[in-house]
Amino acid sequence: MAIKSHVDANYRFIAAYQEINVRIAQRQQALTLYVTLMVSLLAALVALKPTVGGIAPPIEWLVLGFPVASLALVFLNYMAERAIANLRHFLSILEQLDNAHQSLPSYHIDPVWTIAANKARRFHVYAAATLVAGTNGIGLGAVIHIYPERIAEHPAIIILSATVALASFIMLLVIPRWSYRPINS
Repeated sequence: MAIKSHVDANYRFIAAYQEINVRIAQRQQALTLYVTLMVSLLAALVALKPTVGGIAPPIEWLVLGFPVASLALVFLNYMAERAIANLRHFLSILEQLDNAHQSLPSYHIDPVWTIAANKARRFHVYAAATLVAGTNGIGLGAVIHIYPERIAEHPAIIILSATVALASFIMLLVIPRWSYRPINS
């Protein structure tokens, strides 16, 4: 005789919350990785500064690292936000089992809690957008200052890099649109 087993809703709730915490940690790690990449790119630009009479390195390729890293940060933040929103929706369904949300406080059902949480979480987006604007500005400024001749030969690299950096900045600010919202709000 086969024994049917199921996972209690409480365990599912705990597991989903653990997954949310993992996604939040991944978002923080993405910021750390981004800062590390940007500092490394900036250090490489400075370290590769040509000496008098020396051969200038192909910094055009290195410059593209700034917007590529920014775009990767956007993708990672979007992925995390969508995963968190999906998990929070799952938690809201669990909070409504047997109409428990009518007798117990429900973090994912009550718009008061959800809206406040989303407002607080937006500061992560602001931090990421500020980093993208600042690091790309510093990086592109350094390139223009250290390698003016190379940039004069390839202005499209700066235009492309600045355009992708600006698009990344805007996309980061749009990500909160995909935050979780209770169905009844």
